[in-house]
Amino acid sequence: MGKEVEKMAIKKGHQIIYKINSKNQHILSERNTPKVDVAIEFSQPDSACKNINLCINNKTPVVCGTTGWANHISKVEKLCLQKNSTFLYAPNFSIGMNLFFEISNYMSKLMMGKNYNPLIEEKHHKMKQDIPSGTAIKIAHDIYENYKTIHQTQKTPIKSKRIGKLKGEHIVKYISDIDEIKISHKAYNRRGFAEGAILAAEFIKNKKGVFRMTDVISNL
Repeated sequence: MGKEVEKMAIKKGHQIIYKINSKNQHILSERNTPKVDVAIEFSQPDSACKNINLCINNKTPVVCGTTGWANHISKVEKLCLQKNSTFLYAPNFSIGMNLFFEISNYMSKLMMGKNYNPLIEEKHHKMKQDIPSGTAIKIAHDIYENYKTIHQTQKTPIKSKRIGKLKGEHIVKYISDIDEIKISHKAYNRRGFAEGAILAAEFIKNKKGVFRMTDVISNL
């Protein structure tokens, strides 16, 4: 993802000031954080929170696409507001996927009270570490939030597969005894994720607060 983000940023006329990974992360510290307009964070679940906190404490706007650390997001958002900094997190930056979120959310409202049981299936490349994907977790959360209004509080099951070099596929099914309804999204490459991350970075520059991809898309 870092390589794809770099390609897209340069294509859109931006300058890459620093590329930081496990080999040179020593340049990051509270006293020595690079001065940039926006930082884009795609790393690993065990390092994302530390990286983001450094940016927030340094007043560097940060866009994060790392998944698998959702239990810390509320703390990071709270810190961002306390420090009057800027933070945007998304489990998926693809414009198509974020439109899919809206479709899935609307569909779950239509299905409330009907005799259909929701099921989510997600498939990714075999190197992806977090299971299920952050995207699938968000879809399940949206369905849960709608279904709990009619006291159906059971969480939506998620089936995960890690296969070859798949970039990402998500399917939402509603299954009854007599039929099945489903919607799906399949990514062909990482370009859509990178483009969305750059759009998010452009959006939060010179802004303060906590943002989501819905804010970016509504501004397109």
